[in-house]
Amino acid sequence: MARYTGAVCKLCRREGKKLFLKGERCYTGKCSIERRAYAPGQHGQNVRRKTSEYGLQLRAKQQARRYYGIQEGQFHKYFLIAERKQGVTGENLLRLCESRLDNVVYLLGWANSRAEGRQLVNHGHYLVNGKKVDIPSYLIKAGDTVGIKAKSKESEKIKTVLDVNSARPVPLWLELDREAVLAKVLNMPEREQISVPVEEHLIVEFYSK
Repeated sequence: MARYTGAVCKLCRREGKKLFLKGERCYTGKCSIERRAYAPGQHGQNVRRKTSEYGLQLRAKQQARRYYGIQEGQFHKYFLIAERKQGVTGENLLRLCESRLDNVVYLLGWANSRAEGRQLVNHGHYLVNGKKVDIPSYLIKAGDTVGIKAKSKESEKIKTVLDVNSARPVPLWLELDREAVLAKVLNMPEREQISVPVEEHLIVEFYSK
């Protein structure tokens, strides 16, 4: 499966906002948006023309994709699923993205970034309902429990990640027992519980043309 292997800070600069792709670095003065708040490339500092309606829709879609680290084909697939569900399509789309296992372990503080979450899931460190799941795009459901393998808890890498993120707040739709290193999905997130910096109605407009 294709994946982006370039400098992720360029993605934030291209979108003109923090997408939190580098974990703790994004919260410090080393963040590229803090130092160079303009698009990458030789024309990045040029005054831009007024963005068209299509341009706004495209940027909204790209921002959401990059925020969650999802490739175009899978993101469009999520849109088609969201469109068939009852409720608001844009909110359904974000809810699907939020419920990916790689995103959930990041929100729980078990990974420093979503990219690291994908890597750690691929390596088989996490359990869903007591069973190992090594598919980052696995969709969590209400009532599911998420944990870390006993052997993985002894890993210096995992210990460091847990220690660094011990004070990170957890979304209200997740319940975390920090001592047992076990979490439960209380419910699927409401829109106000999703922090993605994007206007989802523009994504719906983009794909509905």
